[in-house]
Parts: sequence; structure tokens; C-alpha cells
Amino acid sequence: MQTFSTSPMAMLQSFIKNKSLIYQMSKREVVGRYKGSMMGLLWSFFNPILMLIVYTFVFSMIFKARWPGVTNNLEFAGILFAGLIVYSLFSECVSRAPSLILSNVNYVKKVVFPLDILPWVAMGSSLFHATISIIVLLGFMLILSGSLHWTIVFFPIIILPLLFLTMGISWLLASLGTYIRDIGQGIGVIVMAMMFLSPIFYPATSFPESYRILFYLNPLTFIIEQSRAVLLWGELPNWQGLGIYFIVSLVIAWLGFAWFQKTRRGFADVL
Repeated sequence: MQTFSTSPMAMLQSFIKNKSLIYQMSKREVVGRYKGSMMGLLWSFFNPILMLIVYTFVFSMIFKARWPGVTNNLEFAGILFAGLIVYSLFSECVSRAPSLILSNVNYVKKVVFPLDILPWVAMGSSLFHATISIIVLLGFMLILSGSLHWTIVFFPIIILPLLFLTMGISWLLASLGTYIRDIGQGIGVIVMAMMFLSPIFYPATSFPESYRILFYLNPLTFIIEQSRAVLLWGELPNWQGLGIYFIVSLVIAWLGFAWFQKTRRGFADVL
């Protein structure tokens, strides 16, 4: 019986060894999403713009949502959009994770195919769309204020631990979703709840103090706040908090990978 390494180094080596395959599969997934549409990949640019317009109109004009110290609806739109970019990156990967193996049964039958890269492929597709959204946000802020903060160079460092955390959760859910089909139904509700329990539409201070612990237990809260700090407000990252988050995310990534490797031998039996 074939055995699969669960060591942290195996997690890194698998990515390095298969990086070309991950890139090609991610590229195919991105192109395939817009295949047959008249504008093709242009939709990846227009979608975040349309999302920005819709959310801004709904929350600033209809719900009259306000951010402390911000009176300009356009500035509020940037704050809102920055939070949505982080949330969308996380939610897209996690929501798809339970069905990754189920929707790629043909790969399970191939002994030589590295199944553990499927979450990386989903991450690659999500990162492409997040990058386009960031470009849209920076263009929007440049038009709004006439300049950009130099601290935007720290944004990749802030997002990196979230990527590892997301991968760990994705490996875990990809495995569980193969054995327990109901996982895919329940995870959508949890991901939606995380959106409203994170500082996307309102700051942490607006959340009832008695329930604020739920707000800060949400792994998206810290990353969203730090992303806004470097992208919109020109502040330096919270290096201590980021260091702790990074260590925890690496541990979760390894645990998720180890679980996936331990359970993958039974995938073919349940499909």
C-alpha cells in the first residue's frame, strides 16, 4: 500500500515539485471560467468594479452604513472593498474545498497524480482574481486621493499567513468532504457567518462589546484590519501580531496537509 509523507517538508516539497502543474491548472481554471463569454478575461476586471458599485450603493445609500471618521461615500467604498477582497480570497477557496476531490474523480484513479495540489490550484485561481481586485482598488484610491501610501509594499506579507491558513483548512475540508458529503452544505453557512462577524461593513468597535470576542476569534478580522492599515491609511503592520498569526497559520497548514495525506488512501473506495 502506498504511503504519503505527512512531514512539513513534504508539504513544501510537493508545492515546489509541482509548481508548473499548479500554474497550468490554475491558468486553465481561470480561462475556463470565462470561456464562451464575449468579453472573456475582461470580466475578471469588470466584476470587482461592479461589485464595488453595488455594495457601495446598498450599504452607503440604502442601509446608511457609516465608518467612524469617514463622511465621503467614495472613501467608504474603498474601506468596504478592501475587506471584501480579503474575505473573497478566503471564502472562495474554503467554499470549494469540500468538493475538490468529488469534482476531480478522474485524478483519484491516477496513482501518479499529486491530489494534494488541488487546493493549491483553487488558491491560484482565487489569487488571480484577488490581484485584479487589488489593482482596481489601488486605481480607485489613486483617482480619489491622487497618491498611494508606500506601505502597500507590505500587503503581500500580510496576506501570506492567510494563504497558509486557508490551505490548511482547504486540505482538511477536501478530505472530510470526500467522506461526508454534508460538509459542503454546512460550510457555506459558516463562511457567510464569517463575513458578518468580520470588520467588512463596520469596524470592530461597532460590534456589541459582550459579543466582541466572536469578532476577534474570526481569523479574517486581523488580516482585514492590517490590510486596510497598509493599503488605505499608510500605517505599518502590527509585526508582533503578524508573527504570531504566521506561526499559527503554518501549524494549521501542516495539520491540514497531514490529515489529507493520512486519509487520501481511502478516497478511491468512497467515490
